[in-house]
Amino acid sequence: MRFRDRSIDVSQLEDRRGGRRGGTGLAVGGGGLGIVGLLVALLFGVDPFSGGSPVPNALDQGATSDVAERCTSEPDAVQRYDDCFVLKVFNEVNEVWTDEFAARGGNFVEPTLVYFDEATQTGCGPASSAVGPFYCPADERVYIDLGFLRELQERFGAPGRSAQAYVVAHEVGHHVQQVTGTATQVRQLQQQNPSAENRLSIRQELQADCYAGVWSSVANEQGEVAITRDDLEDALGAAEAVGDDRIQEATQGRVDPESWTHGSGDQRRQWFLTGFDSGDPIDCDTFS
Repeated sequence: MRFRDRSIDVSQLEDRRGGRRGGTGLAVGGGGLGIVGLLVALLFGVDPFSGGSPVPNALDQGATSDVAERCTSEPDAVQRYDDCFVLKVFNEVNEVWTDEFAARGGNFVEPTLVYFDEATQTGCGPASSAVGPFYCPADERVYIDLGFLRELQERFGAPGRSAQAYVVAHEVGHHVQQVTGTATQVRQLQQQNPSAENRLSIRQELQADCYAGVWSSVANEQGEVAITRDDLEDALGAAEAVGDDRIQEATQGRVDPESWTHGSGDQRRQWFLTGFDSGDPIDCDTFS
């Protein structure tokens, strides 16, 4: 995976590594393009991406100056350093979604990317790196402990920069769901029908996978990111590797579909591919 240019925008980065804003415990993230809103849009021809104008976060800039200098001044820094690569992908994903919303008369307010080590405080509560990368709708931030990228390769067998890009694009996909109103509607439906909580969560996660595929497709078509067939296979492999069945089999030695919250590896792979083949977020209807 190669980028057309090496420019880096740190304006939406908050670097808490090195003990800034530490915390303990777990936070529950979330997202999702609205079930009701999306179905209404499909039935009556309303484009859910034409709306959305959330209030921007008051950005608390962390230690971003070192990242900015290193990522922009060193040759090939985007490919050499994980933090530079993730930030570059984050920039590119936000650029695509800004254009997608603008083309439909909407407004996409970018989320904030937070780097942290081990634990941190979030708008969703204290968080541990044990939960992996996540999106918090309460503060509209994507949280990543970069150590997860090594775990993605070593534990889940998903190597390559494209696998890492998939993770970033998936989490920003949850922000898209927040902006369009789906995340709120999913939470409301889960509260109204607790027995359907996991099923709704799976649909929401699969849609974020589809949105990740849409980004890959659009960015590649526009020439902003060069994605090879091997890159695509790496991304598909990453989506499959973090399926509930694959994780349960690796950690528990058995598979329990009733406890799934993200979907099977096959489902995640297929929805990413659906987004990539289509390049249109309207086709990411996982709720029908």
